[in-house]
Amino acid sequence: MTTSAPRVLMLSKACIVGIYQLKLEAIARLGVDLLTLVPPSWKDERGETLLERAYTAGYQLQPIPIRLNGSFHLHHYPTLGEWIQRFRPHIVHIDEEPYNLATWQALHLARRAGAKTLFFSWQNIDRRYPPPFSWGERWTLRQVDYALAGTESAAQVWRAKGYHKRMAVVPQFGVDPQLFRAPDSKPDDTPFTIGYVGRLVEEKGVHLLLQAAACLSGMDWRMRLVGSGPARTELESLAEQLGIAHQVEWVEWVASVDMPAQYQQLDALVIPSLTRPNWKEQFGRVIIEAMASGVPVIGSDSGAIPDIVGEAGLIVPEGDVAALAAALERLRGEALLRKRLMTAGRARVEARFTHAQVAADTVRVYHELLG
Repeated sequence: MTTSAPRVLMLSKACIVGIYQLKLEAIARLGVDLLTLVPPSWKDERGETLLERAYTAGYQLQPIPIRLNGSFHLHHYPTLGEWIQRFRPHIVHIDEEPYNLATWQALHLARRAGAKTLFFSWQNIDRRYPPPFSWGERWTLRQVDYALAGTESAAQVWRAKGYHKRMAVVPQFGVDPQLFRAPDSKPDDTPFTIGYVGRLVEEKGVHLLLQAAACLSGMDWRMRLVGSGPARTELESLAEQLGIAHQVEWVEWVASVDMPAQYQQLDALVIPSLTRPNWKEQFGRVIIEAMASGVPVIGSDSGAIPDIVGEAGLIVPEGDVAALAAALERLRGEALLRKRLMTAGRARVEARFTHAQVAADTVRVYHELLG
């Protein structure tokens, strides 16, 4: 075991998001010499997200060139080997799924440099990939020293696929309860505000939210949809058809550091995700951000949502518009229920889902690896 501070090189495209960097600061405060390598940007169906430098105290945040940006399975980093040789890490923390080329690249280079290795996974469906991805996945499971799973269901997937080494269930990120918190007060004349934050794609179920909202009696509600994606035009047309377009506000992009103010405008956050053969909700980061902000959550029973929400929100059967509308009516009409869920959600986050807690659990894994 090293007697000096553990040197950890983390490779993470997710850490281009400024608000996520709070976890990195928390890891560094626990005595880790941390270098985090990120791409300058990442491309997906929402467009291109540029690196945000928001929280960079106590560790190194270094952008490096990326090849095949936007290709989830095939992106990789041409200068990664140079950084590993220069930094000489004790541990290479690969913040990627084990079936990706970037993982294989980082694992090969780390092993060649004599570093311990771990990967992180959200994958909660036992998906079988064709070669070469199946080959690379099996090789990773044989060669890596440790696995981090974001949820217990993800851990079960990797056990079923034959991984029998050390593994811990640790979320990828938490929240900062000092940033995400309820507002001191809200204007009394503000209508009941329903929120959604996330990608605008079919499996996220936003069309069901619009249909449920159209069933609400009266006009004393509005909706804020924060996000972008290929389904935006279709959803706008649906809102027009339902006669509620004038009550729906579309917010295309918000910097991560400005998200706390978005939640403070909401009376409910709805996550109506739909399970598909190749996807089910893996965590729902916006759920814990909302709960920390004192916003009651209504979620479908897709994937990890019930486990994250616990008793601190309302769960409805996925795809059930009537049940979703009824849950919205309950929250709108029952002030005591809203208050109870606000308190329970905040307490659940403080107990399980802060950046400090995630960082502490991650650093324990580092010391276990080096012990």
